[in-house]
Amino acid sequence: MNGTAEAGTAGQRRDVFAVDEDAALAALEDAWTAGGYHAFSVDDGTWSAISDAGEILIGATPDELGREIRAHWQEMQ
Repeated sequence: MNGTAEAGTAGQRRDVFAVDEDAALAALEDAWTAGGYHAFSVDDGTWSAISDAGEILIGATPDELGREIRAHWQEMQ
């Protein structure tokens, strides 16, 4: 197994573990904006968001960032 899958166009391949950054950022925004988190971004593989209190939360993947946000949100309740 080489870690790639066929993309929509013949001859193009993409990493099966590649993240659609735009879709992941949109999903994080949809899930957490109302909870007080904003400025979702990804830079060089580091995913981040800022709480309304100005705290910066980070993760290595969108899923990890989501877990960090959830834990932070639960602490604030």
